[in-house]
Amino acid sequence: MRKPIIAGNWKLNKTIDESINLVEDIKIKIMDLDREKMPIVVVCPVFTSLKTVGDIIDSSKSIYLGAQNCYYEDAGAFTGEVSVPMIKEVGATYIIIGHSERRQYFGETDNAINLKAKTILAHGLIPIICCGETLEQREAGQTDKIVKNQIIADLKDLTEEQIAKSVIAYEPVWAIGTGKTCESPEANRVIKLIRSTVAEVSSKDAADKARILYGGSVKPSTIEEQMSQSDIDGALVGGASLDAESFAQLVKGAMLVTSK
Repeated sequence: MRKPIIAGNWKLNKTIDESINLVEDIKIKIMDLDREKMPIVVVCPVFTSLKTVGDIIDSSKSIYLGAQNCYYEDAGAFTGEVSVPMIKEVGATYIIIGHSERRQYFGETDNAINLKAKTILAHGLIPIICCGETLEQREAGQTDKIVKNQIIADLKDLTEEQIAKSVIAYEPVWAIGTGKTCESPEANRVIKLIRSTVAEVSSKDAADKARILYGGSVKPSTIEEQMSQSDIDGALVGGASLDAESFAQLVKGAMLVTSK
């Protein structure tokens, strides 16, 4: 059985002091939950807060640290970039790559995402590989084609073992930060398509093991319905992860479903 993941992407929010307050509050709100039944909980602060947040959660053993991006070279003349070894050194386990905002605002390509995934896995960390279509692409009936092509390119030349360890997040771009949520059955349909695509490029075993999350205006009021779907293994959360109470409710909502 795939263990669910609730991952909070803090995006470009929270100073170091604010990050400390948020993660301390999250720790308190989930500290009494059954660790065996809890989903994997991941928080992804900005780079400047990674070490501080990592030190705080290291002792809790209930929260994992993630980064929001990385570069695919380990070192060199790449001003402004942060390498996977640097991220690993501060205690991170997960790294988000290919987020729609990286694709949209910074021109990140599937080739770059593929290189990042290979580097992350080579260093023993876990990529959270994002994919998803824009509103224009959905309205043009291109959702399946766009998502499938992204997955094929992003997973190129990864081994079955590497793919099985990876996390994929389906995030319809039109539902991110808009308040709109993709209906749960439709989100599950696309995620099933992603899983079948993984099986095509790798194996059924790898597809069965890879965890696929939904991301796109996830809220405490939607999490139980989303987690009740056959192929949704958790959530990549944006805005709701910036409020400790909302994020804790997402964790608890996921538990209600998976403990049945």
